Amino acid sequence: MDLQFIGENLLPGKIGQFFIVLAFGAALLSSIAYCFATRSKDSGDHSWTVIGRVSFMINWVSVIGIGITLFYLILNHNNEYYYVYSHSSKELPVYYIVSAFWEGQEGSFWLWAFWQSLLGVILIRKARSWENGVMMVVALSQVFLCSMLLGVDIFGERIGSSPFILLREAVNLREMAPVVFADTENYKNYLKFITDGRGLNPLLQNYWMVIHPPTLFLGFASMVVPFSYAIAALWQKRYTEWIKPAMPWALFAVMILGAGIIMGSFWAYEALNFGGFWAWDPVENASLIPWLTLIAGVHVMIVFKNTGHAYFTAIALVLLSFVLVLYASFLTRSGILGDTSVHSFTDLGMFGHLILYNLLFLLIPAGLLVVRWKELPITNKDEETYSREFWMFIGALVITVACIQVIFTTSVPIFNAAFGTNFAPPIDAVKYYNQRQAPFAVLITLISGFSQFMRYKRTDARRFFSGLIASLVFSAIVTAAFVYIAGIYNNFMYILLAFSCIFAILSNGTILRQVFGGKRKLAGAAVAHIGFAMLLLGALVAAATNKPISLNASNFIPVKDFEKVEKPGENIVLYKNEPKKMGKYTVTYVSDTVIAPNTFYKLNFKVYDERTGELKEDFDLNPQIQANEKMGLIPSPDTKHYLTYDIYTHVTSAPAEQEEHADHEGRSEEDNYKAPRIVNVNIGDTIHTASGVITVKGVNSSPEAKDLKLAAGDLAVGLPLEVDVNGRVYKAEPIYLIKGNNIFDFARNIDDLGLRFRFTKILPEEGKMELQIFEKPQQAKDWVVFKSIEFPFINLYWLGTIIMVVGFMISIFRRQKEVGTVR
Repeated sequence: MDLQFIGENLLPGKIGQFFIVLAFGAALLSSIAYCFATRSKDSGDHSWTVIGRVSFMINWVSVIGIGITLFYLILNHNNEYYYVYSHSSKELPVYYIVSAFWEGQEGSFWLWAFWQSLLGVILIRKARSWENGVMMVVALSQVFLCSMLLGVDIFGERIGSSPFILLREAVNLREMAPVVFADTENYKNYLKFITDGRGLNPLLQNYWMVIHPPTLFLGFASMVVPFSYAIAALWQKRYTEWIKPAMPWALFAVMILGAGIIMGSFWAYEALNFGGFWAWDPVENASLIPWLTLIAGVHVMIVFKNTGHAYFTAIALVLLSFVLVLYASFLTRSGILGDTSVHSFTDLGMFGHLILYNLLFLLIPAGLLVVRWKELPITNKDEETYSREFWMFIGALVITVACIQVIFTTSVPIFNAAFGTNFAPPIDAVKYYNQRQAPFAVLITLISGFSQFMRYKRTDARRFFSGLIASLVFSAIVTAAFVYIAGIYNNFMYILLAFSCIFAILSNGTILRQVFGGKRKLAGAAVAHIGFAMLLLGALVAAATNKPISLNASNFIPVKDFEKVEKPGENIVLYKNEPKKMGKYTVTYVSDTVIAPNTFYKLNFKVYDERTGELKEDFDLNPQIQANEKMGLIPSPDTKHYLTYDIYTHVTSAPAEQEEHADHEGRSEEDNYKAPRIVNVNIGDTIHTASGVITVKGVNSSPEAKDLKLAAGDLAVGLPLEVDVNGRVYKAEPIYLIKGNNIFDFARNIDDLGLRFRFTKILPEEGKMELQIFEKPQQAKDWVVFKSIEFPFINLYWLGTIIMVVGFMISIFRRQKEVGTVR
């Protein structure tokens, strides 16, 4: 007999699941209809095209319906749904609830499907004669993305993971909390015990995570469009016509995906504590590689458009770029990077599903290339060495080889799993990749610079060398000054990379002079190249010359095992209101404020004139930490920005009870206590405090208290505690009460020990109970350990990103005009 569970709101989940099934079916029908439309020999018969259009529009509306339903459940904290319980919390502000929407795999797949469906709707209006072939591929990709959300069993196999699965279906509540749910009535009324969700990962509680994932997934989704044009060209034997209509989309994909990747870099710089903006994490690499291969593809597409050469390379790079996006998704979502990446999702049982997605979209282009090989417009004529297309092709080749190095190393976990090998990933990933990628960066920026002095097909050698030599000499002078100012003169590779970047900036700058002379079509590429070179230059200097300024001459931090996780010589201990000298700065730990679950530290920095003692500068930084039960101490930095450098500061250690200085207005009875130490406990657990050892003795389902009055349907649970102080035992029993739809708790004090207890939550999934322990403060100095790093010229990195994106936008508008009336 089925149990009737109390309080569940099942209708939205059923509506959401209906939209998922409808979206999947509509995408499948659309792909089939467009396939038949491409094979229709009657040019006047558009019936299959109409079916394809209508079906895809239904898919689009259904995907929107999925999103609205899921957001409604998250916003209303319907914790009977596992996705809501796992990623949301009532404590989160609305903008972080938006982040919670796509924190999990299901939400991020929805985000990808949403953007892809929107792009499909735009293509239906804009693709014209290409609609049938292009939309056949886009709809097929949409079939797979929607199938990732199905969460249904077919022939004993689970297909996808639905965001609308119920908590009690995903988790065996009776196994997780046998004490609570052994009682059938409690089990039927389980939602009374699920008072809140687990909340958002602390690392994702940053405003960049509100905008970074949508931008990144728009980039992923847009990569399918040039891929679809290339497939349609092979499918319909329109081998050379696809370049023009695909070019604006390829540039758009490069621009958006690049912006999304750099936004992730912003997030890492502002929210993470590894002390930088790029860690060469496997998931970062997996996103970077398709971006770089499509950049190479765009350049070879331009070569083919202008000369008719390098057709196979152009189409192969475009096809490979989307395949690498799918490969990146496999790396991220299969769980195979669980031990090597801080970004990867856990395995939701989609391993085979993801492999099928990858294989299909690898085999389709490979099969078409084999079948059409003899018909492809491939020329055997060699390009002139003194031609722009030759060096653009060489540049694309260099980028491709650089990508191979990165993807090969990133795929080590795949090789280990597939072949039973035991290759270890690089211990110091940043150093490893920087050393191996620097020569490629030098070659790419040099080619970007001197190719600007060339023309397509053939260049006059005398004019080329006269312009090149002048630019080289001027670049060398500027490089010498920059190297001296930046302090990178001790490393030849750094000097060489700085020269190549400055040479690329100045060479492309000469093109901008021509733009003002009327050659406006050159502007986009020149601006994008300048931005890319500036980005690399900023990354080089910031990564090569950043240095800790929180130097500790004693090389000792009085915190247990601190040296196991940090370098004591690069960290400073501050005691409250006791200023300490740090280089030119005088730093003071002023205060800390708890805004649950985070603690914000106010560190005051002052700079005094060494001769006069006059105060020259005064500012505060507010790094924060969150003591997370599963992840330990989670610090988030704060940064002081200057024109030529940043002071990046984060907390590396603090007292275990971070909430000590919380503001307790409105809770007068607890004003004399520290803010609570919050622990999740089970029967038999012990907790050590300054007063004694607390033991959780059991659960009392019939507690008694003077103020406790129960009505029918009310539930009260007591938590008997014993505190052992050198053999003397003190007892207390805080009570947790569910009365109607409201939750209360009865605190209990042990005044002799300065202890107060509150029993505030029952956590069925974990089989534990939340206990808040208040202690009266003892006389001790407040302290914090922090690290400050100086990042010189980091603004070149951010400015280069903006300039590069502007360049891509200019190019997109130009290429869109070229498409004109292409049918």
